[in-house]
Amino acid sequence: MSDAVVRPEVCDAELDASGLNCPLPLLKAKMELNRLASGAVLKVIATDAGSQRDFRTFARLSGHELLHEEVDAGTYLYWLRKA
Repeated sequence: MSDAVVRPEVCDAELDASGLNCPLPLLKAKMELNRLASGAVLKVIATDAGSQRDFRTFARLSGHELLHEEVDAGTYLYWLRKA
């Protein structure tokens, strides 16, 4: 993960998975990534703390790049670049 690679406001698509429990935020993100072109950036908003582990593992295993992640008052934000 490289925090300096992308500014948080830069993304090609945004997915609000707030209120969903794992694994639904990750499953919805995978579906959204399938729609995007290679190199596109997806921002995901989640509220499930378990999503941190899920998105980190997913990025490592899938080849997609987890560009940045933030936690703010129980909201988890992820920026993924599609491989």
